[in-house]
Amino acid sequence: MTVTWGAASAAPAVPRTRPGQWGAGRWPLLPLMATVLLLAAPLPAMSGAGWGGVVPADVASGVLVACCLALVLHRRARPLTPAAALVFGIPAVGFAVATITAADPAAGVPGFVRYLQVFVLVPVAVVLVIRDAQGFRIVTGCLVALALVQGGLGVHQYATGTGASYMGADIRAVGTFGPTDVMGMATVVAYGLLAATAVALRTPHGAPRRLRPCAIAAAAALVVPLALSFSRGSWIATAVATLAVILLAGLRQAVRALVVLAAVAVVLVGGLGIGSQMISERLSSITQVAETPDQSVTDRYTMWAAAASMWREEPVTGVGLKGYPAHRDGHVSIGLSAGSNTAGAGRAFQKQPLLSPHNMYLLVLSEQGLIGVTAFVGSWAAVLTGGVRRMVRARRRREAAADCGLVAVGLMLWQTIDFLYADIGGPSTVLTGVVLGLGAWWALADPDGASAA
Repeated sequence: MTVTWGAASAAPAVPRTRPGQWGAGRWPLLPLMATVLLLAAPLPAMSGAGWGGVVPADVASGVLVACCLALVLHRRARPLTPAAALVFGIPAVGFAVATITAADPAAGVPGFVRYLQVFVLVPVAVVLVIRDAQGFRIVTGCLVALALVQGGLGVHQYATGTGASYMGADIRAVGTFGPTDVMGMATVVAYGLLAATAVALRTPHGAPRRLRPCAIAAAAALVVPLALSFSRGSWIATAVATLAVILLAGLRQAVRALVVLAAVAVVLVGGLGIGSQMISERLSSITQVAETPDQSVTDRYTMWAAAASMWREEPVTGVGLKGYPAHRDGHVSIGLSAGSNTAGAGRAFQKQPLLSPHNMYLLVLSEQGLIGVTAFVGSWAAVLTGGVRRMVRARRRREAAADCGLVAVGLMLWQTIDFLYADIGGPSTVLTGVVLGLGAWWALADPDGASAA
């Protein structure tokens, strides 16, 4: 497959399939689908923090990359154009420079592999295995299915008091990710909510009539576990990304969607009282972070300041991949707590060390310096900007694959905002690579393939 940046090129000789038809060209999607869906399975207790451990979804992503390499060798054709190769190649160079220039390069090798997996190899593999809009929609369906499974478990945890500990009660919805990765379920559910909302706003041409009401129902249902995750960063990112998706869909759809969202919020939180008091307190805490922040906010500010201090010490190349934990104590103030308390969801109480700044941009800045952060942000911005421009053009031309554009832009925008409050780490990290791949497919893939209904 040839990937281009905006301009049309010769479309690959790929047999087209009708909506709902599984053709021979769909089989490379299987490892990608497995990468997403395996995160619905129960996960073993993860030891440590930050990078976490290898989970079945990571193994599936490795199979995905291997399959793509085999396909590229079999086709004997250039898989990416120079522009697309630049978008993914520059960050890889930044990761390598940060590893080589670190005080202990060997210690940074695991970080280099993880960054390469999430921000280069998996996204490129996603771009290559998705042949057309139908393939994109299959992956979107997997994201929604995963979100419904994890969200359903999260609601059950809240209702039965078997979730992660929150304000003295085991009620925090975390799905299978456990109390050491409280952002995992919130991330998965937010992805599914945005994908379902995009499909409801721009239902594919020729799709069954029941698809739109099902998408609306799925989006409404996923609001509940997202609220019960008590994740302020996920709430903010979802609100902004959802509003952007609604506005990109068109004025008429925007008005209707905003009315529906307001009604759902009133019914679920106000009418049914689902976690209304705690959700209200959590929301109000967002506006108090500058005046009377709680300990978690104080810790975050302290770790942000430490990341900035590390960068000032090594402004060009940073302290090296996975160097933040080793340099943290030399840059933090006494305001940092010993760690966060985690318990519940089937896990015993433990003190989880604070080994990252919980801000992806500051993490890259501190560990990779100006070289790394410029490459990372530039690559991400190129995909997001290209996706938005393409979406505006697709809506104006009424392209059949406009629903794919809404999904891609919504997911990319959510992750861009969420990186202000979180960084990679934990079992759900591999989905960041899938999201970047979906965004890159929409922004970079050939127009013929991306426009196919």
